Amino acid sequence: MSKLVILNQGMPGRTFDLTTERTTVGRVEDNTFQIVDGSVSSHHAEIILRGTEILVRDLNSTNGTFINNEKITETVLKPGQTLKFGQVELKIDDGQPVTAPPPPAPVGSGAPAPAPTPTPPSKRTADGTMMIPRGVSLEQLEQGGTRPGFDTKGTGFSKKSNKVNTVFIIGGVVVFLIIIVLIVVAIMSAGPHQ
Repeated sequence: MSKLVILNQGMPGRTFDLTTERTTVGRVEDNTFQIVDGSVSSHHAEIILRGTEILVRDLNSTNGTFINNEKITETVLKPGQTLKFGQVELKIDDGQPVTAPPPPAPVGSGAPAPAPTPTPPSKRTADGTMMIPRGVSLEQLEQGGTRPGFDTKGTGFSKKSNKVNTVFIIGGVVVFLIIIVLIVVAIMSAGPHQ
């Protein structure tokens, strides 16, 4: 049985078994595979099992679906390829054993050091993923007014003048007074009829 394994920092090792014919992936709870991450759309993609093939279809997501860093709309995912929903990187684990790299030769043994083996994309560590900044950190809050737009006098907020609001309020008062005058004139002209 194949399963998806998340590689991102903060979610490494989180897996999802592909057991149903159609799996929906997205940020909200009604998806079969929910990934709570800001770069993942509410209904991001769907994964369809067709025999031994795993078809990945993007559902017009905001940040895209990628296989080996190439944006896709619908493609078959093969073992060893890296799948990304927005900034969340996954690999497929098809149950095949993973071989560990050989241990390094002892220093001074005279044996030639083995050539380093390149790591395939599916074996990339979580250190290579990009994290999306979210909100303000505690340090930034403690620093107070070091960012543009913050009041540096210690109140936390600065008042901005808005001429449009002033004009709108004056216009509203004038219209209100005109309506009152029209009502008074209408009442006076309708006065007692004998």
